[in-house]
Amino acid sequence: MPNPKIVILGTGGTIAGEAAESTQGVGYRAGQISVQGLIAAVPDLPRIAAGCTGAVLDAVQLAQVDSKDMDWRVWRTLLKATAQALDDADIQALVITHGTDTLEETAWLLQVVLQPGKPVVLTCAMRPATSLQADGPQNLRDAVAVAAAGRCGVWVAAAGEVHAARQVLKAHPYRLNAMHSYEGGPCAYVEEGRVRWVVTPATACSAWPQADLQALLGRGELPWVEVLQSGAVQSARAVNALVAAGVQGLVVAGTGNATVHQQLLQALLQARERGVMVWCTTRCLEGQAVGQSIDRGGPAADDVGETCLMDEINVQLCKAADAQALDCVLLAPSKARVAMMLQLARNS
Repeated sequence: MPNPKIVILGTGGTIAGEAAESTQGVGYRAGQISVQGLIAAVPDLPRIAAGCTGAVLDAVQLAQVDSKDMDWRVWRTLLKATAQALDDADIQALVITHGTDTLEETAWLLQVVLQPGKPVVLTCAMRPATSLQADGPQNLRDAVAVAAAGRCGVWVAAAGEVHAARQVLKAHPYRLNAMHSYEGGPCAYVEEGRVRWVVTPATACSAWPQADLQALLGRGELPWVEVLQSGAVQSARAVNALVAAGVQGLVVAGTGNATVHQQLLQALLQARERGVMVWCTTRCLEGQAVGQSIDRGGPAADDVGETCLMDEINVQLCKAADAQALDCVLLAPSKARVAMMLQLARNS
């Protein structure tokens, strides 16, 4: 019987970046080094992968993209490759190398659609591979250790920490520990190749049915959804322009407790009347909107599960009881946008 495999899928990013000088931390080109080159930079990676199960490493280059330029073509390729790997009995776990800029969105996409019954671990770097401070090799080593540890779900391993797809955000534009989970903090730490869990991961939910997944993979593009931010001196002009141009969904990063400037609110309510899906969330980095859910007598998560496409473990879409209020989604704006694109795709 062959040994199980841990497969590393390469998509590019800073972890595969090159700079003209080893002292360069900015101004480099992302996605230049192959996934095989990344593996070669960590001599004991096969030993880490072997863990307790004797797993061997395999690698596939799916893309070489700066994650700021992530598009549906790469996402679709990654979704397909991940789904196939999850169905392969010989594959124990997956590691995905990715850029930091949109990593939180890709992690959430994979968690929502696939709800993996195996470890899927994304990792990244804040310095290019040619840097004196290259953090990619250690992050890759840690990611393989997390994959070998066997905890199901989508994880992000970076700077010695392990974050869940639901919570992780990029919190700093330059520091090595740029990935962060607010309030709850990391789920685990990786120390000398060993994973120390400090938070018990949630039980996995059901993945999308095959028919829905295949329909998603068959799409040429995702529905058009934009994020708007509410703030002082706000107007309705951006909403009106987007609606006139044919936008299908709007996520509003509201102030404080997911509140919206009155001029912006009226335009959003009118957009909703014209068939545009509108959700509101908060632009605050910590916490989530309070008083928008079952706390004030609204529907429980089970009541909106189908329209929200995810159950209460991942997100509540709190339907507004008042026609002059917006539905509130308990997600960061970047992830709310992904969730809305998926919901619109699934409903179309």
